[in-house]
Amino acid sequence: MKSRFLALLGSAVLSAGVANAGGFQANLQGQKQIGMGHVGTGLVLDQSSIFFNPGALAHLRQNGIQLGVSALNAKIAYRAPAPAINESYTDNPLSTPFQAYASFGKEDSPLRFGIGVYTPYGSSVNWGKSWQGRFGLNELTLQAIFIQPTISYRVSDKLGIGAGFVYSTGSVNLQRSIPLTTQLPSGYYAEGGVELDGAASGFGFNVGVFFQPTEKLSLGLTYRSKVEMEVKEGDVTFALPSSPLVTSQFQATQFDAKLPLPANITLGIGFKPTEALTIGVDVQRVAWSAYESLRFDYNAAVRGEMFSESLRNYEDSYIYRLGAQYRVSDILTVRAGAYYDNSPVEAGYLTPETPDADSRGVSAGLTLALSEKVDLDASFLYINKKERTDDASKSGGVPGTYKSVAYIPGVGLNYKF
Repeated sequence: MKSRFLALLGSAVLSAGVANAGGFQANLQGQKQIGMGHVGTGLVLDQSSIFFNPGALAHLRQNGIQLGVSALNAKIAYRAPAPAINESYTDNPLSTPFQAYASFGKEDSPLRFGIGVYTPYGSSVNWGKSWQGRFGLNELTLQAIFIQPTISYRVSDKLGIGAGFVYSTGSVNLQRSIPLTTQLPSGYYAEGGVELDGAASGFGFNVGVFFQPTEKLSLGLTYRSKVEMEVKEGDVTFALPSSPLVTSQFQATQFDAKLPLPANITLGIGFKPTEALTIGVDVQRVAWSAYESLRFDYNAAVRGEMFSESLRNYEDSYIYRLGAQYRVSDILTVRAGAYYDNSPVEAGYLTPETPDADSRGVSAGLTLALSEKVDLDASFLYINKKERTDDASKSGGVPGTYKSVAYIPGVGLNYKF
């Protein structure tokens, strides 16, 4: 019981934030791109090239500021293994991943500078305190904000290169129930609770190359490095019965942890069969094999142990994206897209924070030109994950069957000058 408790305590804290190639990564870095299945590496659409491909940024002919926000509404259903067959559902709060970009440079200069602030990772999961897996998780809230100053250089009309430095800051809050096996003086057994809360930070970079050999064809290649998020002296707070038999087992007040947000490489292709129609294809490889285990170090003993470590052994995974946009008129452009996202989570490693499975996403969007300088973007993304049953034998998670969906409308505003 002691080792199982420590595994649950450690594994739940940050794992929702690493749901990148699987889980609920916030693949919401640009409203135009969301409407096209989140393609953008081989295209020059707007200032969000700061994220999608810094090498394409210098091919923009105007300075601009871009703001966008999405409303992520995710639902997860759980069914316990036979013979119990009871069901539970999350009551997740609405998450609001956002993006903000700005770029500037002289009109005749091949050099362009930019800065992006966006939220590529984030999760809000609330299972409550009465479901069967409450000893794995009650509630989790995580946010990661990336700040990326960027420089891009147009080598020629056909070739651009760029790079950005990434500073990531974020926070995590986890709450879960604790099984107490110690009999209290009253003669009853009880459950306790724990809350872990901390700030995290890390560093990385983003580089990209953009190549347009013809007016109809464009290619992009980007690499985003691993960002190792580190929590130092996070707070551990226990809610326990006022019995020395119990409280003496839980002495920790702080924890330290490291978590790798994985590197990834993306190849993108853009094709314009007509002046009005643009088609994009992206293939992304996410280096999830860097995530082998998750370790937490405590400043005092938790049931006799100073640390916990749980295996993850994720596999590298791929995301395949396809999207298109069609310029109906000078005022209206419409978009549609889809993607298929392979899960990096192997059998036996499923957890209730990210009950991960291969997922399908479909999207649509539009742009309205409100004036020569101002555009309004809108998007909608629907994510449907495959139903997955797992015994969680290797992760210390909650065995059962999980099903996840998400509905994500978004809106953005672009100002060009």
